Amino acid sequence: MRAKRPIQLESRFYERTPDVVAKALLGKVLVRRLGDEELSGRITEVEAYFGLEDPASHAYIGRTSRNAVLFGPPGVAYVYFIYGMYYCLNVSCMPDGQAGGVLFRALYPLQGLETMARLRKLTPKASARQLTGGPGRLCQALGIARKTEDGIDMTESDAALRIFDDGYKAGEIITTRRIGITKAADRMARYLIAGPV
Repeated sequence: MRAKRPIQLESRFYERTPDVVAKALLGKVLVRRLGDEELSGRITEVEAYFGLEDPASHAYIGRTSRNAVLFGPPGVAYVYFIYGMYYCLNVSCMPDGQAGGVLFRALYPLQGLETMARLRKLTPKASARQLTGGPGRLCQALGIARKTEDGIDMTESDAALRIFDDGYKAGEIITTRRIGITKAADRMARYLIAGPV
């Protein structure tokens, strides 16, 4: 059963460890304001990164100007560029001053599908997987880039990126090793919703 009124997640939601936040994010709705339009999708796949103790985390090397967002405050967007062509969206977690983050790996599109398809250079009939199945695709579909979205406080009511709880329950969650990385690749920190959304 879903709540009548979606509730925006507050900073305290993100103050927990990355694995707890990651699993709790499954089923929540990521909303992107793009001009006068809102694009949204249900979060279906995430990965947790554990800051200074995790060789795969961007925070592992310590705080720098590039990764400062991961050290808090919690609930802030961290966007980085990979392979010279894709952006990836993360959200900071842990209490302010402690590093941690969650990578958004996939969404199930809910609102603004035509715009997502246009941004992805696909036909309007593109599947959910084609639109937002993967961290790079997700950012393309929502028009997310480091220059414009990195550092956005996702807990502010007027932010261009926000996350809401609409009462949806994720059901069974599958846990696997993280993918697409070489360091600490055996860590069981990738979480996804089992079955259809």
